[in-house]
Amino acid sequence: MPASASKRTLQTCCGTHIVHDGLSDVSYVLLPLLAQTFGLNLAQVGMIRTAHRVAMAAFQLPAGFIAERFGERNLLALGTLLSGLAFIALGFSSGFWMIIVTLFFAGMGSAVQHPLSSTIISHAYPGEGRRTALGTYNFAGDVGKFVFGGIVSLCVLAGISWQAPVVGFGVAGIVTAVVVFMCISNTQAHAPSAAKPKVQGWGIRNKPAFAALCMVDIVDSTTRTGFLTFIAFLLIAKGVPEGWAALAVPLVLIGGMAGKYFCGVLADKFGVIRTIVITEVATGAGILATLALPGMATFFLLPLVGVALQGTSSVIYGTIGDLVESDKLPRAFAVVYTVGAVCGIIAPLGYGLLGDVIGIEKTIAIAGVIVLLTLPLALVLRAAIARPAVA
Repeated sequence: MPASASKRTLQTCCGTHIVHDGLSDVSYVLLPLLAQTFGLNLAQVGMIRTAHRVAMAAFQLPAGFIAERFGERNLLALGTLLSGLAFIALGFSSGFWMIIVTLFFAGMGSAVQHPLSSTIISHAYPGEGRRTALGTYNFAGDVGKFVFGGIVSLCVLAGISWQAPVVGFGVAGIVTAVVVFMCISNTQAHAPSAAKPKVQGWGIRNKPAFAALCMVDIVDSTTRTGFLTFIAFLLIAKGVPEGWAALAVPLVLIGGMAGKYFCGVLADKFGVIRTIVITEVATGAGILATLALPGMATFFLLPLVGVALQGTSSVIYGTIGDLVESDKLPRAFAVVYTVGAVCGIIAPLGYGLLGDVIGIEKTIAIAGVIVLLTLPLALVLRAAIARPAVA
């Protein structure tokens, strides 16, 4: 693929990531507004969020299989269109059950985005530069989370009803779907030709390495979601005012935005294994440092913790292409993203139950130690991907 086409593909996928992650995470800002508008209780609020997350988790793997037949670009455009239409419907919702249905379909549409965009970028950058490209793409998603949530907040402060920005987001989704279809090459062109027999099965070149990569993702995802869920509670336990503690997660995410990009660059320059070791050791040390430091010192450390905590994901996603045949990438990315989504659902519950038994400080300490389990797993990867090969 020419360099100009690769760059256009990356830019389009980054824009699509901004829209999809914005649509997915704007619900955090919308939930209290929906509760106030429709008189919802907390259980109903939880059901709304769960419906969206379950749809995203459940449909990622089917999307990977379907894309192998119909093309990644085509399914990505269709999923983006579905999310856009669902948000327009959300803007005209009349009650709880309509909200549930619209956000379920929005989650179904967004489920295609992560595995298929990652596959498309991996096709556009098959060799050196893939991890930097995927790190850039990973960074773009966090931009969407901040921008879409900020737009809703500003609209509410300006006295504009939440329905207006929600419908606007839906229109943005439809426009993005058209841009995807027009600006990305037909990815079915990457399917095997008659001269290249179709790969049977899952196309995994090195099963132990792929399994180790998935285990690294499990440990990394559970640590990340557990820490983000409970860091504010740790700060409050240290005596930090609640208003300051509420800023804990945004501070981690701000650092994470930088980490997602720079860790991708770091992996391209110094290799996968070294980067995983550096980021995971830094993550463990950073988490344990939040326990050792005084309250406000912990508060100001959080962006640095976020760099390592969030950055490893770019290395993981950028490594899948080294282990899986190109025409089987959709299902491989779908597996890894589904694993991360399931961990995001289970980890907060598991760490919450543990915290009720042993306390928040010990729970955070366990998270900081568990993340170091990625180090022996990295050794399993060494033989296959000590340095990325240029295709």
